[in-house]
Amino acid sequence: MFILCHQNKELISYHAINRADIQDTDMEAIMDSIVDSLFCFFVTLGAVPIIRCPRGNAAEMVAVKLDKKLRENLRDARNSLFTGDSMSAGQFSFQRPLFVLADRNMDMATPLHHSWTYQALIHDVLDFHLNRVVMEEGSSMEPSPGGARPKKKSKKSYDLTAADKFWQKHKGSPFPEVAESVQEELDSYRAQEDEVKHLKSIMGLEGEDEGAISMLSDNTAKLTSAVSSLPELLEKKRLIDLHTNVATAVLDHIKSRKLDVYFEYEEKLLSKSNLDKSLLDIITDPDAGTPEDKMRLFLIYYITAQQAPSELDLEQYRKALLDAGCDLSPLNYIKQWKAFTKMANPANYGNSGVKPMGLFSRVMNTGSQFVMEGVKNLVLKHWCPGKPLTCDPRFLLHFVSLQETDDYRYFDPKMLRGSESSVPRNKNPFQEAIVFVVGGGNYIEYQNLVDYTKSKPGRKVVYGCSELFNAAQFMKQVRRHTCPVSVCSCSSVT
Repeated sequence: MFILCHQNKELISYHAINRADIQDTDMEAIMDSIVDSLFCFFVTLGAVPIIRCPRGNAAEMVAVKLDKKLRENLRDARNSLFTGDSMSAGQFSFQRPLFVLADRNMDMATPLHHSWTYQALIHDVLDFHLNRVVMEEGSSMEPSPGGARPKKKSKKSYDLTAADKFWQKHKGSPFPEVAESVQEELDSYRAQEDEVKHLKSIMGLEGEDEGAISMLSDNTAKLTSAVSSLPELLEKKRLIDLHTNVATAVLDHIKSRKLDVYFEYEEKLLSKSNLDKSLLDIITDPDAGTPEDKMRLFLIYYITAQQAPSELDLEQYRKALLDAGCDLSPLNYIKQWKAFTKMANPANYGNSGVKPMGLFSRVMNTGSQFVMEGVKNLVLKHWCPGKPLTCDPRFLLHFVSLQETDDYRYFDPKMLRGSESSVPRNKNPFQEAIVFVVGGGNYIEYQNLVDYTKSKPGRKVVYGCSELFNAAQFMKQVRRHTCPVSVCSCSSVT
């Protein structure tokens, strides 16, 4: 994954691209900034990509400008940045990568979705930035004796790095599976710790017979081996403590906000499965989530509905949301967004074949003493996304003609300009693809692509976005809008 590191990320944010009062010059400056960053990315990569993009949005503007910038650089072979050492150093030295540009406005439901994988959940409910999670520790603020100021919660930070083997293995796993794995790691550590303690106790054997001496010699060798592995054991303990604390904090949010209920209900909305309860029941349940959770759920319902609710039903939902303390400004924006896009090709949320499993599936052994034992009553040990990103991964790597992507524009900066009708449609499958979302991305889409490539050995997909936000950050930007414009502001791009 890569993210554009702009000096002021607000200048290339979703709100900046889609604000109602944006001027053409401002839009050009935003697109130029994104293109300059992407150009540097491909120079560093040492590869000239084949570019595909949808029509009529900011992604198309970026594609046109990037194609032009690449062509201009390739035109002067002597001064081109894509010759010499940079090309040989590229990861994609044997085949050019496919670069697919997507627009955030193509899929507004995924950024609002309550996820169920470890990394995405941490990003959603905790303070997680640049692989560092910051959490508050200690009990709630209590008055100190003698009328002193109340004690504030201390903050603790944890780095989730590539050196953390548990994180690398489980960051994309469903949360209950992570809890189970933490328990297994804890049991393994305790077994090793008990073995060391046992060896220490029997080192005091008495007697000088040959059997005792032989046993002492064997145990000495075992103890020496145990001592030599002590640094590894201590590091294992540190990582277990780290993930126990982080996962417990996530679990607290899941239990207090009933995030498992939201996740399963949203999965059913995204996959067009039968609903086992009324949407109003969740919205009006005072114990089910925060006002923002309820608003996110309703927006996903509104976005994915094949037919908009009647005015009578909508008024009923509005009243329930207001009674729950929700801010309705995001709904006003989404209504306008849907009106702009309903004549275009909207995101199709019903083709994933997802069939959410039942609630309360057991994912941990009965009788576990682990602090997260309560997680065994949560949903879905095995998780599938309701929407595989804004583009179908089959299109990314196979270049097949899918209904959703058949109308994508094609750019090859190495070829002379020609008619797009002459675009080669039956090429060999791509082994490498780069997906970039203009307007912001999230860990849900990233994990979707990671899971897809795991099932396709030899294939590589890199995910990038202009900014990385969680649902709360995305909602904050949506609230600032009065009406969307980027869905129609680039229709004249050629």
